[in-house]
Formats: sequence, C-alpha cells, structure tokens
Amino acid sequence: MSSLTKETASGGGTIPKQRAVRKGGSGAPQSEGVVLNVFSHGFLALWALLIVLPLLWLVLSSFKTDSQIAGSAFGWPANWSLDVFTRAWSKGIGDYFVNTVIVLVFSVPLTMLFGSMAAYVLARYEFWGNRLLYYFFVAGAMFPVFLALVPLFFMVKLLGMLNTYQGLILVYVAYSMPFTVFFMHAFFRTLPTAVFEAAVLDGSSHTRTFFQVMMPMAKPGLLSVGIFNTLGQWNQFVLPTVLMQPQSGDDPERYVLTQGLIQLQQQQGYETDLPVLFAGVTIAMIPMLVVYLSFQRQVQAGLTSATLK
Repeated sequence: MSSLTKETASGGGTIPKQRAVRKGGSGAPQSEGVVLNVFSHGFLALWALLIVLPLLWLVLSSFKTDSQIAGSAFGWPANWSLDVFTRAWSKGIGDYFVNTVIVLVFSVPLTMLFGSMAAYVLARYEFWGNRLLYYFFVAGAMFPVFLALVPLFFMVKLLGMLNTYQGLILVYVAYSMPFTVFFMHAFFRTLPTAVFEAAVLDGSSHTRTFFQVMMPMAKPGLLSVGIFNTLGQWNQFVLPTVLMQPQSGDDPERYVLTQGLIQLQQQQGYETDLPVLFAGVTIAMIPMLVVYLSFQRQVQAGLTSATLK
C-alpha cells in the first residue's frame, strides 16, 4: 500500500512538472510569432506611408498657388478649386491623354493576344526547338531597352512609322511580349490537361480549343498580366521619346503623357506654374490608380492561382 501511495504521489508530482515544461516550450514559438507579426505589420505600415504621403502631397499641391507652395509645402490648400485641372487640360494634357489612350487601346489587346497564343503553343505542344523559342522570348526580358534604341529607331524609320500611332503600338507589343509569354507559359502549364484532351476528342480544332476552352480558363492570368502591361505601357517614357518626335515642321506632335509632362514643364520657362504641373501629374496618375485598385483582387488571384493548382 505504501509503495502504491508513493508511486501515485510520485506520478502526481511529475505530471504538473511535465505540463509546465510543455507549456513553457510552446510559449516560445508563440512569442516569436507575435514579434514577427508586429514587425511585418509595422514594415507594411511604413511602406504604405512612404507611398501614400507623396501621392497625397502631390494631389494637395494641385489645389495650391505658387506662393502657397513656396511658403508652406506641407500646408493645406486655401482654395479647393478645380480650375487648375482645366488649365492643365487646355495646355496640352488633354491631347497627350488622348494619344496615350489611343496607343494603349490597341497595344494592350494585341500584346495579350499574341503573347497568350505564343505561350499556349510553347506550353501545350511538343516540337523541335520548343525550349529554344521559349528561352528566346525570356531572354528578351533580360536586355535593357537602351541597348536596342539605335537599331530600333532606324528600323522604325525604314518602315516609315516614326511619330505614328501604329509604329509605337508595334514597338509596345514587341517590348511587352517577353514578360507576357513568360507569365502565361507558366499559367497555361497549370491548366488541367484532361479538359484539353476532351476538347480534342470531341473534334474541336486547335483554334477553337484555344479561344473557347483554354482562354476562358486562363482568364485570371490574362487579367493579371494585362494590368501589368497597362501600367508599364502607360508609364513608358524612353520609347515614346525616341519614336514619337516630329520629323518635320508639318509633322504634328503626337506626344504621350510621359512626354507631355516634360513639354509642359519646358513650356513654363521662367513663368513657373507649379499647380498646373502637379495637376498634370495627378491627371496622369489617377487612371492607373483606379485600374489597379479596381482589379487588385483579380491580380492577386491570378498571381497565386498558378502556385495553388
């Protein structure tokens, strides 16, 4: 009896001790997780401030006068008038905005069409030189555009497309193809093969299978890469500067927004009108903010769907 009592007593003494050890051991990872969570959220909050505050300062400066900007750069505007945006639009921002929209209306859909077709063939069909063509497209994203400016200029000049919409559209399509093919190639490889084989067994042609079966399934990836191409082509500066310059006195100016903002600054000369310049930058910035904020969930879904499948 005494030995049983001792064992029970000893067992009862060891159980709380083991529980205490387990409780102490599990507390360390929890504390590390809390510290990591606080650090990550703090870094994200700091990053958000670094992005939001300059944008807010830019928009607020559009409503100020030159004297207010010079006196207090971080103060609130005294008069909330939209007249400065009207002046910026009439000084050329409206024409630059329309030129940019005309180019992107054609360049982005063509980039998506040709890029997705090339990526689909490289991802779904095995043939000699498949990997060579794929690496050829990927290599295009590794070379900076500055290396190709001189031969690109003379090539477009030989085609008679300098300072034309169609010339800039073709260059934008070619410039955006490497990233589009790289992104959509990985996405098409994640799509189920059974659906593709079922369409082929039903007698569907290659064209019909692509447009009616595979393209709808790849909609999240197309939307994501379409947003990235829109942002990249909207903010492109080097290519329009080289290719969209008037070639003669009778040649009209077809500047896009990135060029137009520089022209607006140069036109001011010694008569500075900073609110007009800030308003022009705001007009150029707002459409892309609206596009990205409207489709941010679709962009995230397109980026993560390939890894989750």
